[in-house]
Amino acid sequence: MLRPEAVESLMILYRVTGKNKYREWGWEIFQAIEKHCKVEAGYSGVRDVTQEPAELDNKMQSWFLAETLKYLYLLFSPTDVVSLDEWVFNTEAHPLMIW
Repeated sequence: MLRPEAVESLMILYRVTGKNKYREWGWEIFQAIEKHCKVEAGYSGVRDVTQEPAELDNKMQSWFLAETLKYLYLLFSPTDVVSLDEWVFNTEAHPLMIW
């Protein structure tokens, strides 16, 4: 699954608590995406995550790049990169400055 919700939650949990377990879980997710979803021209979704080898759906949704990878990047970035004290994310993972 290439959906962003899990890694979004891990990024926020890490930023709020500073507990490395959230980065470790994010790294496991990233490795699973690389192992099961990477194809020659990008990444593909998986039809059923309980099946191995994964049956791919041959689609890379735009939100994978716009949200999932953004949250993974932020999970492993210094916490002052798009600081949660100064920014909030909308439902499309766009950072909006807190006024």
